[in-house]
Amino acid sequence: MAFRNVAMRVLLLLAVVSATYAAKGKAEKESADGPAASGPGGEYDITKLGAKPDGTTDCTEALEEAWASACGSTGNPTIIIPKGDFLTGALNFTGPCKGDGLTIKLEGNLLASNDLAKFKSNWIEIMRVKKLSITGKGNIDGQGKAVWTKNSCQKNYNCKILPNSLVLDFCDDVLIEGISIINSKFFHMNIFQCNGVTVKDVKVTAPGDSPNTDGIHMGDSSNVSIIDTTIGVGDDCISMGPGTTKVNISGVTCGPGHGISIGSLGRYKDEKDVTDITVKNCVLKGSSNGLRIKSYEDAKSPLIASKITYENIKMEDSGNPIIIDQKYCPNKLCTSKGDADRVTVKDVSFKNITGTSSTPEAVSLLCSEKEPCEGITMSDVKIEYSGTNNKTMAVCTHAKVTATGVDKANTCAA
Repeated sequence: MAFRNVAMRVLLLLAVVSATYAAKGKAEKESADGPAASGPGGEYDITKLGAKPDGTTDCTEALEEAWASACGSTGNPTIIIPKGDFLTGALNFTGPCKGDGLTIKLEGNLLASNDLAKFKSNWIEIMRVKKLSITGKGNIDGQGKAVWTKNSCQKNYNCKILPNSLVLDFCDDVLIEGISIINSKFFHMNIFQCNGVTVKDVKVTAPGDSPNTDGIHMGDSSNVSIIDTTIGVGDDCISMGPGTTKVNISGVTCGPGHGISIGSLGRYKDEKDVTDITVKNCVLKGSSNGLRIKSYEDAKSPLIASKITYENIKMEDSGNPIIIDQKYCPNKLCTSKGDADRVTVKDVSFKNITGTSSTPEAVSLLCSEKEPCEGITMSDVKIEYSGTNNKTMAVCTHAKVTATGVDKANTCAA
């Protein structure tokens, strides 16, 4: 009996010791793999999760682990991307998250892999997240130069799309501030079905001849503000697609690029209206277009673009400074049909638009015979052709314009 009691005590002691060592081992593993990356206030530094700032080591796993930890945390967690170059493949950051708000602090440079097999669609895609901030002085570098030659969209209407750099899907209350987004393989930023996005003091840059490198594109989104941002790219600086409402663009410098555009509209069936757009206090430098509204002549479904205000805009040798084009057809790849012209453009105001144009046509209102442009008002529009081989002119078809304080060469008003 005594022997049995001693044996039981020994077994119990061994069990306690074993449990103690197991708990210690588990804590050490957790410390190495997870919570050790968490600093004061829930900070997750990707270098503590294995990311190497050498520009060649694939850091995808470390970034996705940081996201999973931060998104699963309460409070206000922060993912820290310190100085250095971090190469990644596709990053899928999906919510909803548990905390009150999540911050990505970007001080280093994220580099997109040029192995296209690593991307199913986009590079950095953030989905179903509320109260997100991306701040810092670092770069999101798409390294697009290596793959731009693989873009066939100039020749093929239904081309294969290269990865967009930063994509926000179904996100609310987002702030993107201070960072730079450069040399995207396709669009630099794409905002889809979001509400309450602010882009402030951001730089978006790519060569003027880089294909389809739109700066910021948005669609089916509302309450978007783009403030004090500099954009120079190979396509539209800003493009507002179908379903875009309540947009404020202010203090933006655009160029090179294809201008600040609404559209293109009408390419796909059942697109939604575009309304309540304000563009103020902006400068367009050497862009191929200025303020542009573009819609397909062979639009698939009816829709309306309305309540659009452009105010205090300076042109510096921009082509087509003011243009509404209801016969938009890039590279002549579309065809007009008998039921065409189903996009309505109305209630558009141009106020205090000044500067110089690189094309004789300072104003081009190329509207549809079936759906004429209505409610176009122009006041204090004074744009001069900067060349010497022609004169400044306005070219207008099927547009109902009211003009006050507008140079004769800039108006189509009866």
